[in-house]
Amino acid sequence: MTKILPKNTFVHHVLFYLKNPNAEADKNKFLEGIELLSKIPHIQQLHIGTPSISKREVVVSDYTYSLLCIFDSIEEEDHYQIHPLHDEFRNNYEHLWEKVVIYDSTTNTPENQ
Repeated sequence: MTKILPKNTFVHHVLFYLKNPNAEADKNKFLEGIELLSKIPHIQQLHIGTPSISKREVVVSDYTYSLLCIFDSIEEEDHYQIHPLHDEFRNNYEHLWEKVVIYDSTTNTPENQ
């Protein structure tokens, strides 16, 4: 059975393009940084992934890692953004990526359309 997320749920989806996507040391270092983010208490769910192998043209698969965080509300995501571990992640690991693309969304309800 499909579970629909409650209203006001905030989804933060980040695509990371590493400078050296084939360097195992860089990938391991990046994942070390993601471990920091996973300790931020405001995150309800966290998924770290890599591009799937798909033959469909509409699928974006040029990134190295995908980070998907789900929050109970935009306020919780605001707390995440200013959390010291989030700052530590950016400050200590941003040298690993050349590009970041972020897609933020809230649950589609009449009051937030």
